Amino acid sequence: MIREAVRFIGGTAALIGGGWVLRAVQGAPEALGASPVEIDTVARRSPHYRDGVFVNMEPASEASLTRQEQFILARDVIGGGSGQHPATPVPLVTPDPSLTAAELAATWYGHSSALIEVDGYRILADPVWSDRCSPSRAVGPQRLHPVPAALEALPAVDAVIISHDHYDHLDVDTIKQLALTQRAKFYVPLGIGAHLRAWHVPKDRIVELDWNESAHVGELELVCTPARHFSGRFLTRNVTLWSSWAIIGPRHRAFFGGDTGYTKSFADIGADYGPFDLTLMPIGAYHPGWPDIHMNPEDAVRAHRDVSDAGLLLPIHWATFRLAPHPWAEPVERLLTAAEGDGVRVVTPKPGLRVEPATAELDPWWRA
Repeated sequence: MIREAVRFIGGTAALIGGGWVLRAVQGAPEALGASPVEIDTVARRSPHYRDGVFVNMEPASEASLTRQEQFILARDVIGGGSGQHPATPVPLVTPDPSLTAAELAATWYGHSSALIEVDGYRILADPVWSDRCSPSRAVGPQRLHPVPAALEALPAVDAVIISHDHYDHLDVDTIKQLALTQRAKFYVPLGIGAHLRAWHVPKDRIVELDWNESAHVGELELVCTPARHFSGRFLTRNVTLWSSWAIIGPRHRAFFGGDTGYTKSFADIGADYGPFDLTLMPIGAYHPGWPDIHMNPEDAVRAHRDVSDAGLLLPIHWATFRLAPHPWAEPVERLLTAAEGDGVRVVTPKPGLRVEPATAELDPWWRA
């Protein structure tokens, strides 16, 4: 992301005076992943890949920030401000890995990382277990709460899905550890497989898909559905695809929004693959200057209505990393207001708490 680059460069510059440059770049070369040349071989088979980059289905909006506004935004995100951090430690729940996979359930681990259970299958989405979402282990956005459980404590999963290659959704250390501790394949949008291969994930454990292509895990169908976003690890941009995911079982369906601006594609996804019994929709890191890439809470409710009739909405992409200058708890409060007005059922679990739609209850834990 552009703002990731600003934070990383700015953070590195600040460390130069203190003699911490080597610490700042620790792990960075490997974290960058594959080069555009390595990615191009797979990416160019897509009709959404033009002149060396992937493009969204919808044109960009007219919203933009002046240079002064960009500077102010970067300053506010880096410096923080009142209400941008939780006032008390975020309460965590330790998941029970011995539980049998449910007909329909989800465990939110923070930000966009979630374990989704559909018809007895477990799907791990956008796993990020590192302390920072950055190419550096020393600078960049840092966790506002710990992960509820160690990566090794996860139960056996049937698939890992990735929405795109930004550092807060694709983490090199987490991927490498999962490759060692799990046997599942990685299902990724086109181009991301090159990153995984660069990190020594075996080729036969990587499945790359274009929008509206699918793969099967037993009776489960995983569909790489469109999103409205962008990609990039530091300086390269849009050389890999971004996506949402439809998880379709014989009896239940779940939708994972990943990271996206509101798009007309949601209505098509609902018509083609829904209606979904459970949606995980991003609600945080929004700003008026970014309408194309991040949904605000009202957009998330609208997107949920596009893909679901009476399903449950579980909000993601908030609470864990500070990526925008809005107050820390504002996304979830706005979500509840919008959902009530639209008659949408929402569940807001503490990180680590496993929820099932049939028994899910609203818990305003952040107000404590």
